[in-house]
Amino acid sequence: MLNLALKMLLGDKAKYIMLISGLTFAALLMTEQAAIFCGIMQWCGSTLDNVGAPIWVVDPMVEQVNDTEAMRDTDVGRVRSVEGVAWAAPLYQGNLRTHMRDGSFKFVQLIGIDATTFAGAPRDIIQGRLDDLRLPNTVILDEYGSKKLSHDPAKPIGLGETFEINDREARVVGICKTRMSFSGNPYLFTTYDQAVQYAPSTRKMLSCVLAGAAPGQDPAQVARRINQATGLKAYTKNEFFWLSIWWYIKNTGIPVAFGATVVLGFVVGLAISSQTFYSFVLENLRNLGALKAMGASDGILARMIMLQTFTVGLIGYGCGVGLATVFGLIVLKKGMPPFFLPWQLPLITLAAILFICWLAASLGIRKIRNLEPAIVFRG
Repeated sequence: MLNLALKMLLGDKAKYIMLISGLTFAALLMTEQAAIFCGIMQWCGSTLDNVGAPIWVVDPMVEQVNDTEAMRDTDVGRVRSVEGVAWAAPLYQGNLRTHMRDGSFKFVQLIGIDATTFAGAPRDIIQGRLDDLRLPNTVILDEYGSKKLSHDPAKPIGLGETFEINDREARVVGICKTRMSFSGNPYLFTTYDQAVQYAPSTRKMLSCVLAGAAPGQDPAQVARRINQATGLKAYTKNEFFWLSIWWYIKNTGIPVAFGATVVLGFVVGLAISSQTFYSFVLENLRNLGALKAMGASDGILARMIMLQTFTVGLIGYGCGVGLATVFGLIVLKKGMPPFFLPWQLPLITLAAILFICWLAASLGIRKIRNLEPAIVFRG
């Protein structure tokens, strides 16, 4: 009987192809848009990955990593004095405008790190040396910025080239790889002392304090101690990441925009598959009635219907997720749009496709339960 069900399904090539196409489109749209959303959310916390400190200490009013509220320089020493803290270092971050040699203006995300320990320095330097940051007026630019800041993207900025930040010279002594920022501005690393010279002067310049737990200490517990001892807000890297993600989810329209597209893909897949499969069942009522007349029970016919729907569902799911993966591999080479496909997304898409198949099969099963075998003998 099950072999017969597959032969019936493959016999109507038009509806078979339409069913697979509809479910492929649904799986592709849901997976691709959800993966782009996850990629954008990763960009929201890109500074955490690019700096890489285990504990971040910020002003209590800061709500996410890209938000800065200046603190006093003495806060670094207060954090160092907390039990369980192995080291603490200052960090400056801010969006500043550069004045390029061709007269153009570009924005960069300036990161100022401690010149002694280099805590928060870029880890993947592809050109130049990190130690050169200790030289006057020097910066390390990320690979994306070397192209964006150049007037000719085919000739990216290289070592030794100069530009101005706040009327002060900045000389490139290194190129590094980083994860792109949410704002789309390239990352520019320099020492903390030079960063406060580049940035507009204010009474307080410290953006946050980076810290590390002593060996054998739990970073989360050390962060709680810092909270109690200093009155500042300390987070582990993971805690700060999710705090930032939820801030963007609650305060921006990004989830609504991508969620609407994912729901649209689900609804389109549901509408196409349900309508097409119901039509397929109606066209095969005589065949199903003949099987019922020969003694096939409603349970056997229901299993046949379920096999048909879940067969096209799994094929459509595989094609859709496969196309989404290919799309992701292509855009990852270009860097735009962001694309991140965690293992949970294909499982969620699979659950959605199986639900669509179950609903479509339920419509067919409901029809055959009321089917009279005598329909075979009617003209």
